[in-house]
Amino acid sequence: MELVERTGPDPDYLPYLAEPSKPAYSPPAGAVDAHCHVFGPAAVFPFSPRRKYTPVDAPAETLFALRDHLGLSRNVIVQATCHGSDNAAMLDAIARSEGRARGVAVVDADISRAELNALHEGGVRGVRFNFLKRLVGDAPKDDYVRIAEIIADLGWHTVVYFESAELLELAPFITALPGVIVIDHMGRPEVADGLEGEGFGHVLDLMESDQRFWIKVSCPERLSVAGPPYDDVVPFARTLVERFPDRVLWGTDWPHPNMKSHMPDEGALVDMIPQIAPNDALQRKLLIDNPMRLYWPEEVGA
Repeated sequence: MELVERTGPDPDYLPYLAEPSKPAYSPPAGAVDAHCHVFGPAAVFPFSPRRKYTPVDAPAETLFALRDHLGLSRNVIVQATCHGSDNAAMLDAIARSEGRARGVAVVDADISRAELNALHEGGVRGVRFNFLKRLVGDAPKDDYVRIAEIIADLGWHTVVYFESAELLELAPFITALPGVIVIDHMGRPEVADGLEGEGFGHVLDLMESDQRFWIKVSCPERLSVAGPPYDDVVPFARTLVERFPDRVLWGTDWPHPNMKSHMPDEGALVDMIPQIAPNDALQRKLLIDNPMRLYWPEEVGA
């Protein structure tokens, strides 16, 4: 497959596939990619000077073309660390989506209510808190608390990104946050440890303990030990979908920021869906019902 040319300063950062395969699986009408990104174009939307990596440009029009190619209907665009708290590229993409995209922002602790209202009007419905030291250093927990408190009135949720080995330490802080809390990428379990691994056990315990927790069954390419077609990750995702069918989300993670081992084929990622959600009812919850309740509640039951 042809690769997109990259011009950034990170020679080991891989570009996304320009021509992903067409999936054999046909998602149901209305399916949502609930975790994806837009990057730049840097000439219009510069990257943060404090970023830990520099991605290739991955603009809105390419994301929307991929959405259509994969047979999906909507996107939830998540702000990534390379753009910092400047959400302009994401907001531009939402504005160009004809109502088919929503956003999860990164914001500063001193953000004003007027700025939050503007983000809400722009389609933002949550904020993301990153706890991965390699991407953010020490997480600014005091800032996270202040942000969580001021977004609660808007009915937004928080997205938390951590590695499962850190969950035991983070759990008291995370559970004290108000509102709905969405765990990124299955809590990044150690796949080599199997379903009985301690880290994944902590993720399951957290999901069992509080109905406010949701989880994304995304990013097998980051978690796999075996590599494509990521069969070793399927049992983890399927366990989450079957145990928590009303609180799971799925997404491509396009354009797969900071991937260095290989670049996944999005068509193959879509073809994993029947393996992790093995019947029509589970697929509908995962792809339509759950993301619609969280991001387009005004349309649910309309």
